[in-house]
Amino acid sequence: MSCTTYSRTPNTPMTTDHAHDHDHDHARDLRTTRSRALWLVLVLNGAFLLVELVGGIAFGSLALLADAVHMASDVGALTIALVALAVAARPASSRHTYGLKRAEVLGAQLNAVILIAAAVWIAVEAVRRLGEDVTIDGWGVTAVASVGLVVNVVSAVVLARNAGGSLNMRGVFWHMVSDALGSVAAIAAGLAVVWWDATWVDSVASLLVAALVTAAGWRLLRDTTRVLLEGTPPHLDVDDIAAAIVADVNVGAVHDLHVWSLDAETSALSAHVVVENEPTLHDAQHVADRLKQMLADRFGVEHSTLEVECHDCATAPHDGAASRPA
Repeated sequence: MSCTTYSRTPNTPMTTDHAHDHDHDHARDLRTTRSRALWLVLVLNGAFLLVELVGGIAFGSLALLADAVHMASDVGALTIALVALAVAARPASSRHTYGLKRAEVLGAQLNAVILIAAAVWIAVEAVRRLGEDVTIDGWGVTAVASVGLVVNVVSAVVLARNAGGSLNMRGVFWHMVSDALGSVAAIAAGLAVVWWDATWVDSVASLLVAALVTAAGWRLLRDTTRVLLEGTPPHLDVDDIAAAIVADVNVGAVHDLHVWSLDAETSALSAHVVVENEPTLHDAQHVADRLKQMLADRFGVEHSTLEVECHDCATAPHDGAASRPA
């Protein structure tokens, strides 16, 4: 794992080693790939939004109009994701020492709210239309929704291939998946009108879409909120990490162990580590370096801060405390 060293040399900018530069190059390439994917999906969805709006009005389908509203939220979500991606790419500074990585999390959280708001609108309109006598062009609805399904599936596949662990990309991916389900519902509504003249299916299909969109929005809102509240990343277990640290032959105990997320893909950790046998400063540093490398390799924690101590705290153990069995 690379590390950055700060020195007191006047007027000298911060420098990093070659490995750190390689990490930055990889991150930059990943951002470029994700940006291209977002732009492609934005163009596809923007074009189809116009088609769906015209089709929904022309064929009298609430399912199509509901899907168009969701498609409009998709276009907004993609725009938000692109802006968040650009902001998150800004380098670290003295005011933001970790950079602006959480801009993507904020963008994803805003997209979650948009998803839920769109679902509420769809549900209200569907309930209102259940008792109305409406005229729907079944074949027209089916044709437009079928094209929409292709657009949604292609968009979802493109985003899934580039999402990784990014909540920002996951946010727009769920928009696409929900919209694909909406297109399936609209196709079902169109065919029900053609075969059985069952116009009520249009409203029922819209309610189903609303339920699916709400579920996706809630999951995204939950995950982004956990990151912003600095909760423990779901893939990490604090007890497992503590056990791995005290398993080191030179470590007697660990306390004040905290694990959180800088963003959806970057975990950070801080802890106080008690080193046994009164080591020299040089030896203690070697222990800390070895533990940091272990945390990176085994748990994927690239940002770890370890305070090395030569004796245990006189006070009671803090949260996250662990020690090797006698």
